[in-house]
Amino acid sequence: MSLFNKNKKDANKDKEIKNKSTDSLDINIGKVREILKNCDDVVYKEFVVGEEQKLRFTLVYIDGMASRNLINLSVLETLMVEARVVAPDAPKYKDKLYELVRYGNIPASELKETEDLDEAILDILIGDAVLFIDGTATLITIGAKGWPARGVNEPSTEAVIRGPRDGFVETFRMNTAMVRRRIRDPKLKLKQMRIGKRSKTDVGIFYIEDIVRGQLLNEVIRRLESIDIDAVLDSGYIEQLIEDDPYSPFPQISLTERPDHVAAELYEGKIVIVVDNTPFALIVPATLNSMFQSPEDYYDRWIIATVLRFIRFAASLIAMLLPGLYIALTSYNPGIIPTRLVLSISATRQGVPFPAVIEAFIMELTLELLREAGIRLPAAIGNTIGIVGGLVIGQAAVQAGIVSPIMVIVVAITAIASFANPSYNLSVGFRMMRFALMIAASILGLYGLTLGFILIVTHLARLKSFNVPYLTPFVAMRPDELKDTILRAPTFNMIKRPYPVSGNIIRMRNNRASINQKTKDGGKNDKK
Repeated sequence: MSLFNKNKKDANKDKEIKNKSTDSLDINIGKVREILKNCDDVVYKEFVVGEEQKLRFTLVYIDGMASRNLINLSVLETLMVEARVVAPDAPKYKDKLYELVRYGNIPASELKETEDLDEAILDILIGDAVLFIDGTATLITIGAKGWPARGVNEPSTEAVIRGPRDGFVETFRMNTAMVRRRIRDPKLKLKQMRIGKRSKTDVGIFYIEDIVRGQLLNEVIRRLESIDIDAVLDSGYIEQLIEDDPYSPFPQISLTERPDHVAAELYEGKIVIVVDNTPFALIVPATLNSMFQSPEDYYDRWIIATVLRFIRFAASLIAMLLPGLYIALTSYNPGIIPTRLVLSISATRQGVPFPAVIEAFIMELTLELLREAGIRLPAAIGNTIGIVGGLVIGQAAVQAGIVSPIMVIVVAITAIASFANPSYNLSVGFRMMRFALMIAASILGLYGLTLGFILIVTHLARLKSFNVPYLTPFVAMRPDELKDTILRAPTFNMIKRPYPVSGNIIRMRNNRASINQKTKDGGKNDKK
């Protein structure tokens, strides 16, 4: 059964050519010059092949986007050499010259023919060269892309301790190649489309045909095809246009710069959206549990991965709840705190002119300013401003009596805990909720903090990502799916893929059982 709707018309095949080329070179080039007027970087290379019966050509490309070496050495020189093969007095000399050009030995990676001038102009704008030939309406597009591109480097937003160190770049085809390199399976499919009426940005949908759910794939394609926008400059444009709840502070689509992360998610039955001009790929559907996971969890032993995941979950709760808890306990419920600790906190707060909530907001907003400044400044300065600035401002605030030392400790622990989450977008959502919980705690104390936390959990339970509950697998409570949550079970025990996401839930057989059986029988059953 096909995953696509068979009854849907193929727009590319059924549409009529509105701007059809003619067999006159002058008319075709005149139309191109009119459409691309005032574009001084467009090159029109005119040349003639043949001696007695001359054949005129014009090669059109954009300087800086097409490779000059490829055009000069591979295209122009090849055409001149091929033209000498045909005898000048041969019958139908022009036809034979044209056939040599059309089926000749131009060493280009991509050659295609069209009679649509609009399509040819689009090919020029994306970096290819288009060959116009006098006497025929057929236009030949030559793959000659050669714009400057950044090389493959280590991802800047996803630090790697163990695992591959290559990351996506801004070139679409290079990114798709890195995914193909990791999944050498003919079932890995790539559906391409162009989004943006003016930018014509290349967008690719990766999926594994016999693993992905058909409903999920059709829904992703439907949402992408419904986008009507002038330009897509980054994958963030698409993320905001296809997510289920754009008003939620929590991300419903995962981001990654790592090809190994993309490959792992594809094996789970998910869909990856790759966008040209950005190194960030989109992964759908996304769940809260998946955003606490890192590809390195599966490269380390399961005990280590479980401990690290527990630390991440605990750190996220600390980053969201600790300032509000401090406000509630010191302002409304000091009786819960041990007596000695209450006396210690009271002693440190003597002389502070502000209540705990104002004190907390001053320090938290200062921390956010330092964090934002560290991101915007050059790397050499930005790495130090957070630490040095925090120490200097914190010490100065304590000495001036504006904040208490215990508040500086609370804010420092909160800041460190917020960096433990692998997903930057999710950590930003938790940071936003931290301020809401601080306000709730300042109004109702522990009751307000508890009520605010319940509202956040309720909101998370209501969220969906492409019809998959955001709290999957915690809401379903299936034993097989709980093996890959806070607890990461041994690899040989994770036999099944996530149920709501994948259409083919069997990942592997129990390899450990086979190894144990082989050890017990001493290898007697091995084939010789």
